[in-house]
Amino acid sequence: MELKRVVVTGLGALTPIGNTVEEYWNSLLNGVSGAAPITRFNCEKFKTKFACEVKNFVPENFLDKKEARKLDPFVQYALVATDEAVKDAGLDFGNLNTNRIGVIWGAGIGGLKTFLDEVMNFAAGDGTPRFNPFFIPKMIIDIAPGHISMRYGLRGPNFSCVSACASSTNALIDAFTYIRMGRADMIVSGGSEAILNEAGIGGFNAMHALSTRNDDPQTASRPFDLNRDGFVAGEGAGALILESLEHAKARGAKIYAEIVGGGMSADANHITAPHPEGLGAKLVMQSALDEAGLIPADIDYINVHGTSTPLGDISETKAIVDLFGEDAYRLNISSTKSMTGHLLGAAGAIESIACILAIKNGIVPPTINHFTDDPSFDPKLNFTFNKAQKRNINAALSNTFGFGGHNASVIFKKYEE
Repeated sequence: MELKRVVVTGLGALTPIGNTVEEYWNSLLNGVSGAAPITRFNCEKFKTKFACEVKNFVPENFLDKKEARKLDPFVQYALVATDEAVKDAGLDFGNLNTNRIGVIWGAGIGGLKTFLDEVMNFAAGDGTPRFNPFFIPKMIIDIAPGHISMRYGLRGPNFSCVSACASSTNALIDAFTYIRMGRADMIVSGGSEAILNEAGIGGFNAMHALSTRNDDPQTASRPFDLNRDGFVAGEGAGALILESLEHAKARGAKIYAEIVGGGMSADANHITAPHPEGLGAKLVMQSALDEAGLIPADIDYINVHGTSTPLGDISETKAIVDLFGEDAYRLNISSTKSMTGHLLGAAGAIESIACILAIKNGIVPPTINHFTDDPSFDPKLNFTFNKAQKRNINAALSNTFGFGGHNASVIFKKYEE
């Protein structure tokens, strides 16, 4: 079977540092932090009192008021990001075979706010089970691709990927694979997450996973810095239109980049801690390179998982040095989570968009909030600290790793005929 080439033709983003792709990209290049005090609930008694919230978002500006009430925020975010991507790709589904267009979407947790609200309402009552009939349909993760498919009449493959923080990267890899194998002409893919509520913040606080730098939220996400103390929770969505090259050319689509390979692996080590030597991270990057038919010297930029946790940042850089060898020192490496916070299941989608735009524009977004070098890291590595750097990028790799030891990497390449 001849494998098809797969390209990216549309992008959409709703993030803590921009509610469109253009706003998001400009904020990345300018080193804007999305962290600020939490406004969604009273967090006075919580260890962490800040997060990277989506700002100035009014669902009714994008969705029918009645419809919006039936949707958990993670689905609202998915629909808004997808709408931008569909428009960006210039899609008129009335002129396309929608039986061969699917939706593969990622989320790590899904409708947590809906679950929390319903359970709290029940607990406050007299024990009578008065649940909203939309409780389950609002909460389940697969409802996001369901709503996207219904909105546009897309009848191709339709499902969700759930692998914690690797979810949307896994969704992109599945979409790439389905198109590559000829099982679909186009896939709407990406991910969304909305966990900035009492359960989300309280749960991650209980794990000691979040930064508690309440006196200075904007600099709290500081990957690779000596004084990093945990990740900053974020929310939002990223959407990408993937299609076969022949399908894109037939409809005269603009092409951002080509997706050429994806890798998946497991740490098989611990429920939350990465393998200390980065064995799973090394394996997943090698797997992506193998599928893409590339070698380490072909990669110019890695958008790392880089969550700002004490253990995670070290294991990932060990894996990069181990796999890339001397080529590791000519790479640009950056963690855009230093600006967006960690969007969990949506992280891979928005970070893939960052890779694609880095390739398109020849510039690497920075890792901000670096103040003190950590001797644990090789000083010859270029973490693109604090300022964007211009560079011709032919290929970029995006890493996402999730609780449970789930690892996913995807590679984008500059499109050439």
